[in-house]
Amino acid sequence: MLPELTQDEFSAALDAVAASVIAVLGDVGPPIDALELAKALNLAVAWDTEQQGRARMVRLRGFGKATAQGSILLRPDPRRERLQWAVAHEIGEDCAVQVFDHLGVDPREAPGSARESVANQLGGRLLLPRDLFGAAGRDCNWDLPTLKSQFGTASHELIALRMLDFPPRVVITIFDQGRRTFRRGNLPSRAPALTAPEMAARIAANETGQLAIESNAACSVQAWPIHEPEWKREILRAEWLADDDWQE
Repeated sequence: MLPELTQDEFSAALDAVAASVIAVLGDVGPPIDALELAKALNLAVAWDTEQQGRARMVRLRGFGKATAQGSILLRPDPRRERLQWAVAHEIGEDCAVQVFDHLGVDPREAPGSARESVANQLGGRLLLPRDLFGAAGRDCNWDLPTLKSQFGTASHELIALRMLDFPPRVVITIFDQGRRTFRRGNLPSRAPALTAPEMAARIAANETGQLAIESNAACSVQAWPIHEPEWKREILRAEWLADDDWQE
């Protein structure tokens, strides 16, 4: 987040810019196809099998053209979600200046990492727009597989992390091969230590390969197994039920 801005201000600017960018597609529902969005924005997408990164933006000036044509060079990848994210991120990078303008911030005075942060946040919002995703989440009680079936161009992880931008108070935790790799809540204070229901749900999802639900007086937990032949990941969403703020 940029200095001297609240998280709400930053999020509102990102959502507003994402909505204006997606508007070029017309009245479209999920899933949002980043490649189609690039085309609608007059950004060419071409394959580059030799580049190191997944995608990069270049601008080529053709003969007799006053402005350079934007092109996204994309490295082939068997995972659809990775290609979609790579293109969405590059669109976010290209449109980042709109977020700075919306916030009244001079990009030259922002921290060096600010543009990359904006591009990441904007990319996620292009694939998971606030109005569409928020309505879908509320309708299905934030069930991850249901949301994935509707927003198929986004990864399970991206969908889970986007849940943090909406009420109620939740903590998202990710385990890979039995090791915790991510944990964050949507309150300013640090997320609390793992609770007994979270640990029980994670173990059950890992062992059974099925949705696990646990709860106590403090929180209600859903644990989804995202398992592949050589890799086991569990994504947990813990909704806090207690009236008082969680304790570190």
